[in-house]
Amino acid sequence: MSKYELKVTSKGSQKHEKLKTALLPYWRERPPTTYSVTFESFGKMMELVNNGYYESLPFTVDGINWTFKIYPNGNSDTTRGLIYLYVKIDDSSITDPPLDVYAEIKFFVYNYGISEYYTYQEVEPVKFDSVQQEWGRWIDVFVAQRNKSEVFSYDENISNPVFTWSLPNFSTLTLDSYTSDPFSSGDRNWVLKVYPNGDGVGKDNSLSLYLLSESNEKNYVRATLRVLNQIGSDNVEKPVEGWPNAAENGWGYQEFIPLADLQDATKGFVVDDLLEVEVEIMAISKQTPIN
Repeated sequence: MSKYELKVTSKGSQKHEKLKTALLPYWRERPPTTYSVTFESFGKMMELVNNGYYESLPFTVDGINWTFKIYPNGNSDTTRGLIYLYVKIDDSSITDPPLDVYAEIKFFVYNYGISEYYTYQEVEPVKFDSVQQEWGRWIDVFVAQRNKSEVFSYDENISNPVFTWSLPNFSTLTLDSYTSDPFSSGDRNWVLKVYPNGDGVGKDNSLSLYLLSESNEKNYVRATLRVLNQIGSDNVEKPVEGWPNAAENGWGYQEFIPLADLQDATKGFVVDDLLEVEVEIMAISKQTPIN
């Protein structure tokens, strides 16, 4: 388990002497007390993130919003094999109104062999502003009398993995997009989203289909999306795997199935003006907050 500590010592615009960057390492038994992230399988997280980063759920310290960014395989080609942890301040905390925030930073690395925390402490507060919004080395952020954390896990035993959504009167749908009622799968809530006449590069030539997290969680997902064939077994299905894409904050395709195939009654995808789409979720990562 890896942890940081952060204390916001002052807010507001002010002059400050040049900050020292040296770290003072030491061991301690007392755990961090504000926020932590636990990985049920650090190896699985490394595999899913690859050469990118893992970002925690948002958390608040003294009215300031933060997240952790963890680079398990380094943050550049020259740092592969090293683990980098950053604390990142939320834009809203420094832009409305404009502020400089100085924070005392502590990073904790837990050693299970001796049951102690190897602690790195900055000797001077670190300045966060609109130019420098993140600073890092390793993981966990805290203020006394608080004890919040999250657990990262990867679940391949999904409850209620299949959800089917029927869209009646398909030929008369006039809105750009339609969203299903929420459904539960893998102890998380989801929706399907359809663009009947396409989105992006699929506009006016394809149906677009997406899986979305109802609460906008940024999970790693492995699933299959389908447009069902109602007169045979020739469903159109496409896999999705990875973190949510930026365009929809979800998983899917702008060009899922050509509109010509939907309009051709002999294909069997639209029967009695009814379209059926489906998702099967095989695996998801989870960020579970613990208060």
